[in-house]
Amino acid sequence: MNKILFMGTPNFAVPALRVLAGCGYDVAAVITRPDRPAGRHRVPEAPPVKKAAEALGVPVWQPERVRDAEFLERVRDLAPDVVVTAAYGRILPQELLDIPRRGCLNIHASLLPKYRGAAPIQRCLINGESRTGITVMKMVQALDAGPILDQVALAVEEEDDAGTLTDRLAELGAERIAAVLPGWLNGEVVPREQDETEATYAPPIGREDEKLDWAEKARAVHNRVRAMHPWPGAFTVHRGKVLKVWKSSVEEETGNRGAPGEVLAADRDGVLVAAGHGVVRVREVQPEGKSRMEAGAWARGRHIERGERFGP
Repeated sequence: MNKILFMGTPNFAVPALRVLAGCGYDVAAVITRPDRPAGRHRVPEAPPVKKAAEALGVPVWQPERVRDAEFLERVRDLAPDVVVTAAYGRILPQELLDIPRRGCLNIHASLLPKYRGAAPIQRCLINGESRTGITVMKMVQALDAGPILDQVALAVEEEDDAGTLTDRLAELGAERIAAVLPGWLNGEVVPREQDETEATYAPPIGREDEKLDWAEKARAVHNRVRAMHPWPGAFTVHRGKVLKVWKSSVEEETGNRGAPGEVLAADRDGVLVAAGHGVVRVREVQPEGKSRMEAGAWARGRHIERGERFGP
């Protein structure tokens, strides 16, 4: 029986772990990030992969550093045939890549070489892509640059946000690693090199990425809102305070009905806001220090009037 060492941290990695454990492989251990404080009271919380591994009865290791000699020796003693990673959250050293007999495979949420890096799902939504996909690749020291074993496209639906798209890609990733792994372990899969001239990058999401620019087209504003849902949330400024915008839609694609960020109307279905081109309907918001609420109810409570502005 082939021995697998699995590495992953967030929900995206959970379906792949469950599928591999259910396929008859010896998932000898799971490596995940250490528990981190979360929530208002900053109570340490286990990563989703840790919870899934414990439910499966698989040993869990949580090293602070995967470059430490003690950790690497522990992996050598385990002697895995292959390491499978999915959103582990750290670049693996060459010493670790060299340990397994059949190398280290990564499940990446894009059609490589497009969107290499930490935030391929959010970046694909920000950029309004109509499709993305899953790539299974052999890991090398360069960022997401290894040869491709398997790749399958997935349509980005109009109603997708980062949460729903992550869930769908996670299931597809689990399906593809299960499909390709037997052939890889038997030496039957021949990987193909990536075309470096086509490479693009998806750096981590920062505070500036969360900020809505009302001078953009309505579609671009809406795409940013859905890229930041369910975390960390897009935001604008209203009456000098931060206002999170959790849900939106495109009311009009074109036209200039007001200055960017200008409130055009408010009704029970939300607040109409002018963009650089077109109109956005803001549907769900979260005022600073408050809970999420429907934008229509928020507008009534705050007596939002036509001509007010969102943004700096």
